[in-house]
Amino acid sequence: MSSVKKVVLAYSGGLDTSIILKWLQNTYDCEVVTFTADLGQGEEIEPARAKAEKMGCKDIFIEDVREDFVENYVFPMFRANALYEGVYLLGTAIARPLIAKRQIEIAHEVGADAVAHGATGKGNDQVRFELSCYALDPEIKIIAPWREWDFKSRTDLIAYAETNDIPVPTDKRGEAPFSVDANLLHSSSEGKVLEDPWMSPPEYVFQRTISPEQAPDKTTEIEIGFEKGNPVSIDGEQLSPANMLTRLNELGRDNGIGRIDLVENRFVGMKSRGVYETPGGTILLAAHRAIESITLDRGAAHLKDELMPRYAELIYFGFWFSPEREMLQAAIDLSQQHVEGNVRLGLYKGNITVLGRESARSLYSEKIVTFEDDAGQYDQQDAEGFIKLNALRLKLLANRNRRQ
Repeated sequence: MSSVKKVVLAYSGGLDTSIILKWLQNTYDCEVVTFTADLGQGEEIEPARAKAEKMGCKDIFIEDVREDFVENYVFPMFRANALYEGVYLLGTAIARPLIAKRQIEIAHEVGADAVAHGATGKGNDQVRFELSCYALDPEIKIIAPWREWDFKSRTDLIAYAETNDIPVPTDKRGEAPFSVDANLLHSSSEGKVLEDPWMSPPEYVFQRTISPEQAPDKTTEIEIGFEKGNPVSIDGEQLSPANMLTRLNELGRDNGIGRIDLVENRFVGMKSRGVYETPGGTILLAAHRAIESITLDRGAAHLKDELMPRYAELIYFGFWFSPEREMLQAAIDLSQQHVEGNVRLGLYKGNITVLGRESARSLYSEKIVTFEDDAGQYDQQDAEGFIKLNALRLKLLANRNRRQ
């Protein structure tokens, strides 16, 4: 343990990471550098500076990474329409590689020989952090306090905090009813009152959305513009990536959109129940699939849908910086070159309805698809030979089966 001289800690400024900070100092007798990222979690992060200074930290990094997060992590993922196990929009998973990347960069800047995180030994995040770190610096030492220390309960942690003069807010002294992770894409709630998958989540669990029952009794109509598979405007107003997601979150929140209650398969092997809210992301997924429906060729669209589960799994498991994810990303991004145009959506009490879609790059042809006179655009008699060729193997199978 004494071999570690300087460690970069992913630091939220909360009680748990403050305890980790002091534990690192006491256990490793090392200098701790803190990194606090503003990912749009909705909490003030600047107070983390004062807490870190009070605990003797000299190098303190507090950074607004919202635009980087959305442009270089969230949007690439949404170009793939990624859903883990068909439901989860990967809001927690997609933030981890960005945090790990900045930790490694900071470690190189300040000459640190280790990084540390606050993920537990039961969850996915420890894997995501550490796989990302090793991919970027194979020689880095990683410290995971939850896998090393002897604390067994919340009481142990609070006792340690009090012994080491770490302030414990009144609302942190009891057991939290559930744990929350949040960023600009989503909030996730897990544990305690949510551990029984038979019991409905209490309404107070929800952080980002009103209930569909409380949403307005009229439809909210919006128009989203796309370029190269990315959303760029709402109702004609150009928005930066982070501002785009912020606005979509507001629209989703006000219309009760984006709630899911999921029992998922963690990478470490267990099942866990989580309540996720992804209001803006849910709208974006519906809009993106709508614009793809008129701009993607059938073969490309179907291949994307075949690749998507593997792509989503790579993100969920923590392989953002793997060659296979980058290979898939290259294929996905190539498919998005002509995914541009506008989508009209109706938002109503938790539901999203596609009202219209248009694109200068559209592959949809009214002249061909019409039930009226197509002026020779399509010869229906061609379908007979097409059907017979495709039926040939089926007829051969049927004749064989008759003889048995």
